[in-house]
Amino acid sequence: MKRKIAAIFAADIAGYSRLVAEDEEETLRRLASYRQVTDDFIAKCGGRIFNTAGDAVLAEFPSAVEAVRCAIDIQESLRTRNMAYPPSRQMAFRIGITIGDVVERDGDLLGDGVNIAARLEGLAEVGGICVSRAVHEQVANKLSVQFADIGAQEVKNIPTPVHAYMIAMRREDGTYATPQLKKPVKPGSAGAPAWMWPVSATLVLLAAIGVGGFLYYTKLETSVTQPTMVASNAATPAASPGPMPPSAPSATSSPAPASATAAPAPPTSAPPNERFAADSIPFISDRNRVLLANEYVRAGDAKALAINLNGFIGWVAGQANKDAAKAAALDQCQKRADNVGTPRRCELYAVGNTVVYVHGRPPLPPLPWVKRDSLVEKPFASKDMPMVHEPGRNRLDSLFTPGRKTKTIALGPGAQFFFNSGMDTLEESTRRNLQACGALAGVPCMIVAVDDVFVVPIPTTSRVTGFFKAADSSVITPNERSDIAHRLAEATTGWNAVAVGTQGRPGLGLKAASEAAAVNAALGDCARRDSDCHVIAIGPFAVSPN
Repeated sequence: MKRKIAAIFAADIAGYSRLVAEDEEETLRRLASYRQVTDDFIAKCGGRIFNTAGDAVLAEFPSAVEAVRCAIDIQESLRTRNMAYPPSRQMAFRIGITIGDVVERDGDLLGDGVNIAARLEGLAEVGGICVSRAVHEQVANKLSVQFADIGAQEVKNIPTPVHAYMIAMRREDGTYATPQLKKPVKPGSAGAPAWMWPVSATLVLLAAIGVGGFLYYTKLETSVTQPTMVASNAATPAASPGPMPPSAPSATSSPAPASATAAPAPPTSAPPNERFAADSIPFISDRNRVLLANEYVRAGDAKALAINLNGFIGWVAGQANKDAAKAAALDQCQKRADNVGTPRRCELYAVGNTVVYVHGRPPLPPLPWVKRDSLVEKPFASKDMPMVHEPGRNRLDSLFTPGRKTKTIALGPGAQFFFNSGMDTLEESTRRNLQACGALAGVPCMIVAVDDVFVVPIPTTSRVTGFFKAADSSVITPNERSDIAHRLAEATTGWNAVAVGTQGRPGLGLKAASEAAAVNAALGDCARRDSDCHVIAIGPFAVSPN
């Protein structure tokens, strides 16, 4: 028997027994078809299936990154196939992934790594992916994937809790589903001696009696605040819809190879409980900011403000209490969002004059957000949009291309993009798109198009695979990364390209008049220092051969 460390992938079909009971032949036929999809993806990503049983699949991967990449590809592919069936007949996998020590015996793998992967699969949502902390640590900085930390989970036949993370999965409309958080194990709860439970129960009961008596004799009044999406019946004497933007921002996301992102993005600044300031509210129009600065700030309590990613707002004041204000603001905002069909839910931003928005400010790139350079600009065409697949390009053709000026497109490294049209100013258009795109991606996005032109170099000789950051590039030798990043930052006009050879020695083509000139210069510079050189970046983008 051989012992080794491997990334273990476990998958099975949710509700498989029910599907078989309802229609055995059709279920078995579709299982064979779906298994062909999963087997092909596993092989493509370098995995090896070592065990199957009915609807279950166990595979090993040499890399956690490849295991997660494979799982995302499988779930997105099967989600598309399931659209042809009613919800009750959809066949969706749950997938669990961990890194662990396993024993290989006659091609099969045994051990805690296999067992934990199977338990993580049981924690995953239908159509979702659940990974261990070890996998999260390996993948977090290598793939454009967002995670929801569900904490330590007690699982069957594993003596210690397993710290787990959910991966946010893409919906059909391009948004990302927020995983439902499982209840984590409380610190110290695992393995508590049985004799402690009666003692704990007695102490809790005594404490409850004491608190109850205190509240009774001092006649304290208490209330529990529970944010709700249900509309309040309270009157809204100071409710104001505020002016809406001429054209609400539109968002979509196109699947990029081995990438996924989720909403909401993690907080980057402005934690809850800061003082309300209208000019700090993300996503909304400048006119709504002015309205809120003039009217919301001066309004009396109880008041609340709700917002959503597409820039819709709802606010009320003069309510019976805070609960009524929160419910009414959420209801008002959501009705406006529902009227235009946006799938994004409204969330509370402020209660009274205190910010309660839990996601913080979305990440933004450094100023200036738009750089105009006639050497790289070219007419906008949706077919040239980097990383975006056909559905996203069709959306751009039908909504962005005919849209009124001022309009822009913000693009994220995982193929997220957000656009708007008919904005009052370029500053407002770029701000709103970068905020919304950054909230989806969890990292800063970039403005790639303004009105009818691309304003960044759009490669045509190579395929764009993401954003390029020289300082983080694993293929460039470490002692040269910072110098390459510095030289690229100083080359603010024309076309830039980066090539690298087998020894990781980079070559640069800077401030060139054309893409071809930059590529040739980078390859020539690399060839003088290394061998077998190839281009890895053009302009702001990481590239691979077409």
